[in-house]
Amino acid sequence: MIKKTTDFSKLMTQFAMVGQLGLSLVTPLLICIFACYMLTTRLGVGTWVYIVGFFFGIGGSFMTAYKVYLEVEKKNEKKKRSEKEVSFNKHI
Repeated sequence: MIKKTTDFSKLMTQFAMVGQLGLSLVTPLLICIFACYMLTTRLGVGTWVYIVGFFFGIGGSFMTAYKVYLEVEKKNEKKKRSEKEVSFNKHI
């Protein structure tokens, strides 16, 4: 029974990480496109701004995805280190 609970917990954690990665990829792009929309409607800047905004959004998406990746790797490394350590009460 405990094994199934931990498997379900790991599965939900992985789903949450995939969801976080998806939001990390989409959010900067949407913010940059919205900023371009505001620039074109309020200030009358040409539509060429959308191209620049798109590339800035993609760059922001890759940066946030990379930071999420680094955070996941740091957690995995910490978990591996703690599994290798043997304390007084942990003999197996």
